[in-house]
Amino acid sequence: MNSFTFTFLGSGTSTGIPMLACDCETCTSSDPRDQRYRSSALISWAGKNIVIDTTPEFRLQMLRAKARTLDAVLLTHSHADHINGLDDLRQFTFGSSRRIPVYGNPETMDWIRQHYNYIWEPRQVGGGLPKITLNPVHSPFECAGLTVTPIPVLHGIITIYGYRIGNLAYISDVSAIPEDSMEQLRGIDILVLDAVRYRRHATHFHLEAAIQAAQAIGPKQTVFTHLNHDFRHRRLVDELPDGMTAAYDGMQLEGRLD
Repeated sequence: MNSFTFTFLGSGTSTGIPMLACDCETCTSSDPRDQRYRSSALISWAGKNIVIDTTPEFRLQMLRAKARTLDAVLLTHSHADHINGLDDLRQFTFGSSRRIPVYGNPETMDWIRQHYNYIWEPRQVGGGLPKITLNPVHSPFECAGLTVTPIPVLHGIITIYGYRIGNLAYISDVSAIPEDSMEQLRGIDILVLDAVRYRRHATHFHLEAAIQAAQAIGPKQTVFTHLNHDFRHRRLVDELPDGMTAAYDGMQLEGRLD
């Protein structure tokens, strides 16, 4: 099987859309494509499921996607909007001794071990715990039968990961892409890329910077994600150059492995 399905579980920035205490036209929009959970994705291939990031809405996202199994997790970094649903991984191993492998850079794995220390500490019997194994990665690795390439990028002053699988790359939080990482992105067909708002941002690509980065990489299709409430979906799609569009929750792409 040479193809996989890539589903946007969420396409919003750290506040989610609608944002609390906001009455702007996006946050009050009736267009379901303007209602955005925090950014994450589901990769489905040969009966297996891989999640990129476990957001605060992880439970709701997986229910909406009707995903009943989970084989692995890829984490981009340890910020709250990308990791705070981690505890809900436990529901995919209830009644089983199986452990879900979690992958990311060493700093992210260390952060999880420190801040979710209850997972590994001795405790009383009762209650559920996520059954996970932490796997720091630096180079391409095998994950649920797929080859995954971590792509280091800058998110402000910290280095985090995007990921490339086959002809698709996913980079959800980025303010600069090092040249070595640009080389790893050459030849992709589908680029999913951070474009947080219209105005410049200290730790994310704003829309103009995201468009310029996509043009430099040269994929056949670019899909922008991690969108804040600046953007009405329909309006943004109409503004974008050919070959570029905006993600929405539930949107699906087809990637290829060859």
